[in-house]
Amino acid sequence: MAEGLSVRLRQQAPIPLEAELDCAPGELLALVGPSGSGKSTILRCIAGLHTAADGAIRCNGDTWFDAAAAVSRPVQARRVGFVFQSYALFPHLTALENVAAALGGLTFAERTARAHELLARVHLDGLEQRKPAALSGGQQQRIAVARALARDPAVLLLDEPFSAVDQVTRRKLQQELARLRTELDIPMLLVTHDLDEARMLADRMVILHRGRTLQAGPPDEVMTRPQSASIARLVGLQNLFGGTLVQDGGGLKLEWLGRKLDVARIEGKPGERVSWVIPPEGVLLHRRERPSRGEAENPVPGTVQDCLRLGPFTQIRLVPDGGAEPLAFSVPTHVAERNEIAPGAHARVTLLAESIHLMPWEHTGEPA
Repeated sequence: MAEGLSVRLRQQAPIPLEAELDCAPGELLALVGPSGSGKSTILRCIAGLHTAADGAIRCNGDTWFDAAAAVSRPVQARRVGFVFQSYALFPHLTALENVAAALGGLTFAERTARAHELLARVHLDGLEQRKPAALSGGQQQRIAVARALARDPAVLLLDEPFSAVDQVTRRKLQQELARLRTELDIPMLLVTHDLDEARMLADRMVILHRGRTLQAGPPDEVMTRPQSASIARLVGLQNLFGGTLVQDGGGLKLEWLGRKLDVARIEGKPGERVSWVIPPEGVLLHRRERPSRGEAENPVPGTVQDCLRLGPFTQIRLVPDGGAEPLAFSVPTHVAERNEIAPGAHARVTLLAESIHLMPWEHTGEPA
């Protein structure tokens, strides 16, 4: 791509990489995967802090790295803003001096004025003369963001930027990043272990495993329509099962535990084994006293294995009749109470046909 960032990386060690990704100007791309999957290594390669054995990195048509052509531009020539998990601030400098230190080619007065502007942009006006030790973790992270922006970067890299702060501060910083990114017209890459964070902040997400990019797309699509059972596990989808396609009348259905389920999008041939997944929001609890028309859609009876109240919501695990693996979903706590949901209770759910997603067969631990 001429505009934006294009990354192709290959190496065997120290961390294997077989990664391909693109990020457009103004787009926030989340890199998600388990520890050791290469997320931070990819950022370091983009920044010029690590050189992969093979591949290429291009930004806005400018080649930063090309192993075949023996091109590798130095860190200072790449115009990258990097926000580290550990902040990496100079402890002996004030907030203002930390930001000003990243500003080159300007007079002292110009650097000072620009540093003041950047600190105000991240809501730290009035704290310019404080050193990092006198600031909270959230305030230190804001300084790190201001310093990253000081270089007028062509790319902004964020490596687990909110992991070292408490939950309340984390939410505030996420909101600030969401606002800030509307003002930036550069590619932005966010490394995170938090799937909810990726879903909330990113335009697209890339799933990485053992250095390989497995799937990329809008977060909701990746989280509800993974390309394989392996990816479903990586994104934490619990309702992963095996089934078989069967002919029923003029079309195909999904046979599971002796039931024939309607599926909105279904392709294949009768007798084909498949893996399938349904997100928790696709599982609807039947009301005990007032049945609804929607309960005719893929009804599944079962026994409540356990239920866990988490404030306004209750998480439920229901073992379907004739099955061993439970369906996981949640309902408002008042709904669980009204329907007398408790371990051992009998209940029925609907599996929304629109929410059932089929994938190539892969052993799920449950017989098809």
